Amino acid sequence: MKVLVADAFEKSGLDGLRAAGCDVLYQPELAGDALVGALTSSAAEVLVVRSTRVTAAMLDTGELSLVVRAGAGINTIDVAAAARRGIYVSNCPGRNAIAVAELALGLLIALDRRIPDNVADLRAGRWNKKEYARARGLYGRTLGLLGFGSIGQEVARRARALGMDVVVWSPRFLREGAAALAALPHDLDVIVVDSPEDVAGRSDALSVHLALTPETENFVGAGILSRLKPGALFVNTARAELVDEEALRQAIDTRGVRAAADVFRGEPAEAPAEFFPPLAASPHVYGTHHIGASTEQAQEAIAAEVVRIVGTYKDTGKVPNVVNLARRTPATHTLVVRHRDRPGVLAHVFAELRARDLNAQETENVIFEGAEAAVARINLDGEPAPDLLRAIQAGNQDILSLHVVKI
Repeated sequence: MKVLVADAFEKSGLDGLRAAGCDVLYQPELAGDALVGALTSSAAEVLVVRSTRVTAAMLDTGELSLVVRAGAGINTIDVAAAARRGIYVSNCPGRNAIAVAELALGLLIALDRRIPDNVADLRAGRWNKKEYARARGLYGRTLGLLGFGSIGQEVARRARALGMDVVVWSPRFLREGAAALAALPHDLDVIVVDSPEDVAGRSDALSVHLALTPETENFVGAGILSRLKPGALFVNTARAELVDEEALRQAIDTRGVRAAADVFRGEPAEAPAEFFPPLAASPHVYGTHHIGASTEQAQEAIAAEVVRIVGTYKDTGKVPNVVNLARRTPATHTLVVRHRDRPGVLAHVFAELRARDLNAQETENVIFEGAEAAVARINLDGEPAPDLLRAIQAGNQDILSLHVVKI
């Protein structure tokens, strides 16, 4: 299997892919038209990227069948275009959770103790202990979390270790209800509330850990930020587009909110580069260079997960962590075919279905011990008529029985 790695990637991951029997092309500088050309000329079946954008034009080329994002987010990949072409998209969720959580807590402590300002004044020869001794402290304070996936949970664990109370809200709780709450790890001691506004209203500090989707763009706006207590702390290590920057500036100017961000709109594609994000110009905002996942530990863990994903696909045809399969197909009925395990049986069934314009959405064929008999379950996008069932049964002597189940 030929794998094109078109982004910076750990040596351990490259070695692991080669050890798994892959033909690895490592060209981390590829992007845009150059990547389209490389995919075409190399006939790579797998593309591994980190921050490189993957467009529909790239997905149209060559022999590509799997794109792996060496990280958690997939917003740089045209997932819908991949789905239309039958190309798997997979990612590495949770592998960088601890690294991001460490930075979020680091920024929170930095805001409370004004560590960057301390350092800047000391380097400039200014000693101002009286000014910088005015910190509130985090012990006994309440941290609010918007989003409670793997990163949010790691932040909660560390905040609880600092003696903070933690209140959380997640859109997953709305989608999945009690099942999502029951699945939370037992070691987490948090309060789940009904709305993001309620989280903000209870919080001395608020940290954002939502995925970026069309529904969450500018999600953290005036309605949420206006509920923060005066002088509250705000941290965003997720995506810049989650936050309405104008609303955040208003909260800073009118409510004394102090903020820290690891993500900014319009970040340069390459480094080093000049970059002057308006938000970072405020003396009440601390910024870092989108480094949340950039620890050696996190990158090694992500590299190992990429190797596992590609190796599993190569050996079994199955893709771990795939993100673009249909949660529910258009299938309405299941045709159950009990048959002798002989060549041509299922080909006959599919030919009859095709003649009646019935589409097989999913198929499973289970073989019994001894490989003499099998049962095929074929999910169809419509109900097979009785005369079709008779034609299938009569057309092949190795079909033992048929029945239809409504899904």
